[in-house]
Order: sequence, then structure tokens, then C-alpha cells
Amino acid sequence: MSFICLLRMRYVILLFLVFVIACTPVATGPQITFDKITFNLEIAQTSEEMQKGLMNRESLPANQGMLFIFTDMQPRGFWMKNTLIPLDMIFLDNNLTVVEVKKNVQPCEADPCPVYNSVPAQYVLEVNAGLAEKNSIGISSVAKLNKQ
Repeated sequence: MSFICLLRMRYVILLFLVFVIACTPVATGPQITFDKITFNLEIAQTSEEMQKGLMNRESLPANQGMLFIFTDMQPRGFWMKNTLIPLDMIFLDNNLTVVEVKKNVQPCEADPCPVYNSVPAQYVLEVNAGLAEKNSIGISSVAKLNKQ
């Protein structure tokens, strides 16, 4: 094999490796993983972030969600005021075990908006409606949180 062929082969291999590395998904922030799916997260931790939540969003990528982090286990109440997209609300305990799921919660169209109350939970994950059922996320499902 000639020297020029070896150089070309190395060049092709290098380009291939660059392409593979560039196309490999890299976690760029916090994520929560269930058996069948991983969601990239926006974290709502402050009272301002929790009040705003997913209000006024016209869409949410399929692999994205918002995680509400509380400091203790208590019943939680959520509503859909100014929320434009239907959601699944996944309530988790302090061990990241699902304790309740509200499926296909629709946007509130008129005041007063209904409040969706839960059993005691420390975390609440909001994702696009239908994803909990599609990915078999239900009571007793366990999540793994990577806060990166």
C-alpha cells in the first residue's frame, strides 16, 4: 500500500471519528431517567420558578420536562393556569419512586382553574401528555436523577 493511500485512510478514519463524536448525544444538564426514557430537565426550585412552571409555552420537546423540587414530602397542588399544552404530572417521593400520575391534564380555559392535588410527594415532573403511559411510567416506577 502506498504512502498516499495510508494518509488518505487515516484522513477518512479521522473524519469518521469526528463525525461519530459530533453525533453522539451528550448530557448537557440535569436529567431524569425511567426504564424506557430519559428526560432532559428544567429545574423549578425557587418559588418564582415554581409559580411560572410551563406557563405560556406552545410546545415542549418530547424528551424534555420540568422538575419541581420541594424540600419535604407533602401533598402537592398544581393547576394549569396559562399553560397551553396538555401535560402528564408525575409525583415522586423522596426516593424518586412514583406515588401518583395525573395523565393528560388539559390546559385551563377559564377561571377558576381546577387544582390537581396529590398524595405526599417531594418531586413533581411535568412532561408532554401521553408520555407516562407510552413509557410505562406509573405508581412504583423508580427514577434516577442526574443533576449534573
